[in-house]
Amino acid sequence: MPEMSRSQILVYGAVAVALLFVGARAIRADSGSGAPPVAAAAGSGGGEITFSSSGGSLVVDVAGAVRDPGVYSLPEGARVQDAIARAGGPDGNALLGAINRAARVADGQQVVVPERGPAGSPLGVAGSATEDGPISLGAATVEQLDTIEGIGPVTAQNIVDYRDQSGGLSSVEELDEISGIGPATMESLRARLQP
Repeated sequence: MPEMSRSQILVYGAVAVALLFVGARAIRADSGSGAPPVAAAAGSGGGEITFSSSGGSLVVDVAGAVRDPGVYSLPEGARVQDAIARAGGPDGNALLGAINRAARVADGQQVVVPERGPAGSPLGVAGSATEDGPISLGAATVEQLDTIEGIGPVTAQNIVDYRDQSGGLSSVEELDEISGIGPATMESLRARLQP
């Protein structure tokens, strides 16, 4: 048997370690947390959405105009569209244009799909703009935010942009990061918004 050089031994050792690492990751991904991968139902986007449960998970409440409203676990990085699909997709009365389906969802967030009312306007579902009810922070539109005292159209747009860029908001207190929102405005927001 020919004798191996020191560099050959190092190369073979590195390959063996790499194979062990890849094998361990594959085994860990297969066993995961004991939960099978989550497959979402086909939504209005056309195809079926499938994602793995190998990462962390988020718990979101999906309500409004969906086929199967409820509380669902989604993987880290999931989008509003994924949450809607997980709840069976939008029903026939859904007004999908009123929400940002590309926004990332945050743990504990409520995703509310508004219902289409007369002439295509949103109906007063939980989380939509009604005079006496709170507005869902995860689904609020610029127009809904503009109804809050101390919020104008520019600040309302800044809130929606911040929510979309940060992947969703899990509490009203996060809005303190937005320029133009002071203590008095934060009080108005706390009174009119729900996470």
